[in-house]
Amino acid sequence: HHYIGATWHVLKIELYEMGWNLKDGLRECLVAAAPYGGPISLLKGHNRRSPSARPQLEIYSSSGLPLASFPWKSGVVKQLGWTVSDDLLCVQEDGTVLVYDLLGGFKRHFSMGNEVSQSQVLETKIFHSPYGTGVAILTGALRFTLATNIDDIKLRRLPEVPGLQGAPSCWAVLTQDRQSKVLVANGSHLFILDNTACTPVTPPGLSPQASSIVHMCVSFSYKYLALLTDSGHVWMGTSNLKEKLSEVDTKIKTPPKQMAWCRRPKSQQPSAVVMWDGLLIVVGECKETIQYHLDDDSILVPELDGVRIISGTHHELLQEVPGACEEIFKIASMAPGALLLEAHKEYEKESQKADEYLREIKEQSLLSEAVRQCVEAAGHEHEPETQKTLLRAASFGKCFLSNFPPEQFVSMCRDLRVLNAVRDYTVGIPLTHTQFKQMTVQVLIDRLVYRKLYPLAIEICRYLKTPEYQGVSRVLKHWACYKVQQKEESDEVIAKAVSVKLADAAGIFYSEIATKAYESGRTELAIKLLEFEPRSGEQVPLLLKMKKSPLALSKAIESGDTDLVYTVVMYLKNELNRGDFFMMLRNQPVALSLYKQFCKHQEQDTLKDLFNQDDDHEELGNLYVKASYKEQRLEARIALLQSAVDEYYKAKNEFSAKTTEDEMRLLRFQRKLEEEKGELLVGFSLHDTMTTLLSVGLHKHAEQLYKDFRVPDKRFWWLKLKSLAEKEDWEELEKFGKSKKSPIGYLPFVEVCIKHHNKYEAKKYVSKVTPEQKVKAHLAVGDMEGAAEAAIERRNESEISTVLSRCSATTDHLLMERLNRAKATAVKK
Repeated sequence: HHYIGATWHVLKIELYEMGWNLKDGLRECLVAAAPYGGPISLLKGHNRRSPSARPQLEIYSSSGLPLASFPWKSGVVKQLGWTVSDDLLCVQEDGTVLVYDLLGGFKRHFSMGNEVSQSQVLETKIFHSPYGTGVAILTGALRFTLATNIDDIKLRRLPEVPGLQGAPSCWAVLTQDRQSKVLVANGSHLFILDNTACTPVTPPGLSPQASSIVHMCVSFSYKYLALLTDSGHVWMGTSNLKEKLSEVDTKIKTPPKQMAWCRRPKSQQPSAVVMWDGLLIVVGECKETIQYHLDDDSILVPELDGVRIISGTHHELLQEVPGACEEIFKIASMAPGALLLEAHKEYEKESQKADEYLREIKEQSLLSEAVRQCVEAAGHEHEPETQKTLLRAASFGKCFLSNFPPEQFVSMCRDLRVLNAVRDYTVGIPLTHTQFKQMTVQVLIDRLVYRKLYPLAIEICRYLKTPEYQGVSRVLKHWACYKVQQKEESDEVIAKAVSVKLADAAGIFYSEIATKAYESGRTELAIKLLEFEPRSGEQVPLLLKMKKSPLALSKAIESGDTDLVYTVVMYLKNELNRGDFFMMLRNQPVALSLYKQFCKHQEQDTLKDLFNQDDDHEELGNLYVKASYKEQRLEARIALLQSAVDEYYKAKNEFSAKTTEDEMRLLRFQRKLEEEKGELLVGFSLHDTMTTLLSVGLHKHAEQLYKDFRVPDKRFWWLKLKSLAEKEDWEELEKFGKSKKSPIGYLPFVEVCIKHHNKYEAKKYVSKVTPEQKVKAHLAVGDMEGAAEAAIERRNESEISTVLSRCSATTDHLLMERLNRAKATAVKK
């Protein structure tokens, strides 16, 4: 470790010696490196315009191992940049943006709008906003166009910058209040552009020697801003330009090549890195600067907690020394972590001193602090040997603490194993622990999957015990989707490999993998893969897409999900001609019956065709009957019923035919009466028709229906009895009662009269009631004596009890005695 500067320490460590072999280094190249140790893209000879010598686009890992390379055949590229998910964006002069994956596969392209393509792209910046990856463009017309999220493009044209004659001296994209804005320097003037306005701003305390701002950079978190003036001063402050943090003179007046913010999260210390040809200067709070000489053309890659420096031969990380590391490794440090490290070294030498160091820490009760410092420092180290030394010291310290929570130590050991694996030269993702924590395991797994490093991704998932569906299963699914696109293997081989690998994996939808196969033009393989999908619902949509309709229909029926069957049937109805459609349904009774269900509600005519095709006369008859109810006109209704009768006879269904003929007769009768008497009857049932006729006194007509339609006697008597009582036509009722022997007996007469509060009429019928109903009849009219007589005469115990229960002890005193005596001799029935 070499720490530089007196009051504050910056550390530059080598990450990799680059594996690429670049003749001219990074000269004459457009270069872009993705944050979080992502891939690096180079466009060599990007200014070449002749077809014989095309530019070459190359993509490498951070350790310089090649991931992709191909000649550039599109338009002139102004800028390269990476999205938050490691896709490469290539912005062309005409405002078209081409998107590639990190293995050089073309994904899509989009345009930054007409205005950009007409006035061409002068400069462009690719930025990461809270919404995703954004693109900002300065056009030849000196106007800015912005898209904050390339996955959901909404182009915004920002207001004009006053007095701008040519390209601004520098500009940057800021994100404030979840909105992206552009900060523009035109000479000594600064402006903030948002959707609606262009506002002039002045950085507080900017040195008066400056006549223009030549460079600017925003911190990774968008919270801080650094400006470089033509007088060589770097002003550092908050990005809302409300507060100045420091200003440092670099003593260099020429414009730099690049500038980047280099501050750790939570650090008290502002720091920025400025790069000229062959020189790198780090500026902070104090007046001194830290200088490095660069042997080679380099680029700066700003990170969350530092800056990476990539040259033609080396890849380094420059960062402020983490607090814990400084405490421990400072010369003659007395920090608890430093003492613990010493104690452990002495212990390994079996020296007495170990005890003295330990005692010193314990006396200040700082042992748990010492352990924490060592664990934290281990997280920031890149050398596995140093990590181990620190973790061994922490582990040694833990032995002397009774209740130290082990989580921090355990998870740091785990994290470091994962980090060391992905930092390995062959993988080339140089993440720091801070970045890993910010990025999350999920995203790291995705990054490995994009690089097709499936075995490593699975190993990490298993090692970190990631839940299967987020971890191993997800990786296997990606692997399988990649596998099915391999042209050189046969369908059988691939299908078998996929089924073997995914056999025990939870939560995998084979339909997604089959879809990939189909999209790659391998329909047969897709069908084979769908065979492994246990959920029919997942198989069906793809089978339809692949025009495998009969199979889709069978699978839908197998699933037992009626909605799914409907979906397929409706799809087929639109796809096939009618004959083929009906034929396919004939072979699938379940689908046919569901389709008929649907037609009943939605398409009566289709139903008729289906029944005709099947010679299903019974159902056709039913269909005509149903249709007849929808008709308002009587002629039309009768015509439909006649068709129904014909169909029922063809179906040899006498009963339905006869009933339908009766209905037609009734309709005609109702019509005739309606015309003669003006009573609304058409469409009533036989029962309701008779009730209506009786209630309006058309007894003759009611009788006629009773005879014509052979209505059972009992039914007719009940009907007439009720309707006469309703009208309180007691005279007619008496006549009716005497007309012939009542088929329903005379107790109903008694009860109906009482119901209509006419005891006088009711009494007339009591004598006619049969013996077994006598007691009931007498009680109904309130004649206790009569009821008692009848009960005693029949010597029926339960009837006597009934009468007794209705007697009142005060008034019916004698009657009760008589009944009780009779009860003693009565017969239990």
